[in-house]
Amino acid sequence: MEKVRVGIIGVGGMGYAHCKSVKSIQETELTCVSDVDENVARERGEEFKVKYFTDYKDLIKSGLCDAVIVATPHWFHPEISIFAFENGLHVLSEKPIAVKVSDADKMIEAAKKSGKVFSIMFQRRTEPLFKKAKDIVKSGLLGGIQKSVCIDPWYRSQAYYDSGTWRATWIGEGGGVLINQAPHTIDLFTQLAGLPKKIEAKTRTKLHDIEVEDEVSAVLEYENGALGWYYTSTCEPVGPFHLEITGDKGKLIIIGHSLTFYSFESPISEFTKKAPDMWASLRYTEEKIEISSNVETGHAVIIRNFARKILYGEELIVKGEEGLNSVEFINACILSGKKNKPVEIPVDRREYDDLMEELKKTSKPKKVVKVQRVTDPNIAKKIK
Repeated sequence: MEKVRVGIIGVGGMGYAHCKSVKSIQETELTCVSDVDENVARERGEEFKVKYFTDYKDLIKSGLCDAVIVATPHWFHPEISIFAFENGLHVLSEKPIAVKVSDADKMIEAAKKSGKVFSIMFQRRTEPLFKKAKDIVKSGLLGGIQKSVCIDPWYRSQAYYDSGTWRATWIGEGGGVLINQAPHTIDLFTQLAGLPKKIEAKTRTKLHDIEVEDEVSAVLEYENGALGWYYTSTCEPVGPFHLEITGDKGKLIIIGHSLTFYSFESPISEFTKKAPDMWASLRYTEEKIEISSNVETGHAVIIRNFARKILYGEELIVKGEEGLNSVEFINACILSGKKNKPVEIPVDRREYDDLMEELKKTSKPKKVVKVQRVTDPNIAKKIK
């Protein structure tokens, strides 16, 4: 069987898990790895019996691979991906595709110019629950959006933030919870509710000893005038995740791993104007959607789909240009929080670039308590 030869750039953390995934997929062959830490690069190269590099450019120019998976810290995704496209390679980038919208624009343009396949590791799109929710939205059963709510609680200890000099710094990561933990959910949220036209956010460092935000609350405004609310933090040890979208014809609610759809007897806009009874109540049908658990999900599905797009033209689960929405959302929240003002989407590229340069000037590598480059154990369990 024809295989896509894959090189992985950044193999100390998540990239290590991707090495295992690539080895397990029929359509892919792991041929080389790269990491700035020579010990890590050598260890991975020896473990997987492939050539290793300490400079990503050497890997890209080696002729050993047809495609790369970019799993480095966020700031490096654009420069590595663009270099890969310019040298004729396909690219699968970890989330988010970039720290800044201006860099995301450049990545998307480079991909288009190269004609190569560009995808993003938004593996949560493969989950049956979110696929069902997307089907409901696409079917038109919700109608025009009236309200959105997304509550996305996370938890991280100080030890997590102290595990690397780059973590939770403006110069190393370019943000906090928004750019590290939240992109997957923001991707799903904007897929289902759409991208708002305006965001007014409050961002702060509530609990941790870090430069960047660990809590965010934002009011959203959509093109049709609908409002929404978004909240995330790494300060809560208890969930569950909550996503709610109310449309003119129905309501969709996701709580944890359950999906419920409410179908209104008639559109809200019509019933409100025409109901003769002063105490009239709009009737609805409640349906708890059954979600299949016997379906493969996760990183391997995205990697296989990426390879099959290259080999057979299979439709991508995540197109590269779709990564822009989450970056727009993240940048709008950070810019609004820092400037204490509402921010329009698309985000002003120059204003955000200037803000990042200001923040990076005062950013300092953290005094690390214990350096750790370890894959999230919950993800590691799924890959074994």
